[in-house]
Amino acid sequence: MNRMTVVKLGGSSIGSPHLRRWIAAIEQADGPIVVVPGGGPFAEVVRRFQVRLGFDDRAAHEMATLAMEQFGCALANLSKRLVGARSMDAIRLAQKDGRIPVWLPRDMVMADSAIPQDWSVTSDALSAWLAGQFEEANLCLVKLIDVPANSNLDALTGASIVDDSFASMLRSGTDLFIAGPMDLVTAGQRFAIGGVPGRQVATRLITATNHQAIAG
Repeated sequence: MNRMTVVKLGGSSIGSPHLRRWIAAIEQADGPIVVVPGGGPFAEVVRRFQVRLGFDDRAAHEMATLAMEQFGCALANLSKRLVGARSMDAIRLAQKDGRIPVWLPRDMVMADSAIPQDWSVTSDALSAWLAGQFEEANLCLVKLIDVPANSNLDALTGASIVDDSFASMLRSGTDLFIAGPMDLVTAGQRFAIGGVPGRQVATRLITATNHQAIAG
């Protein structure tokens, strides 16, 4: 069975001229793949109005997952293959039908009490969490910048390319890749043969506790 590939498209890519090219590349995928949308400007609205209205972090956390869903709805509308999926069953069904699921995370995330319900958990961390729901997965974080070929997770965390909570969500069955603008040229070809664009990142293996992997 092919490894699941989880592709995280950051919300910051909303304003990028490369967004549609990444969508076109993802559409060429031949193996099992799922897209995780970031929150981007939709999440920034939540931050701004939390200060203004004073709702707590749990509410902000839930609203931030809905911000991810807003971008996910936009992505699904920009492609004939992409389709929203709120559950593992929906992800599998979309893939069985030859579609590419875009994860709409609110229901699954809010149902897991082990996920901190505050701003410490970002969409990058949630993409790692989703990848960990599969027995084995490739996780590709699409960034607006290119990273050196010899990058490791500690260096990327220190440079704020991934957030502090990301490592805690990454599981030992997940291989991490970071893709940037330079990878766009061959991204479609890589996806088409079941590969992953970008550079593989060295990570410390994390043993899951109270974590049951779900075969993809």
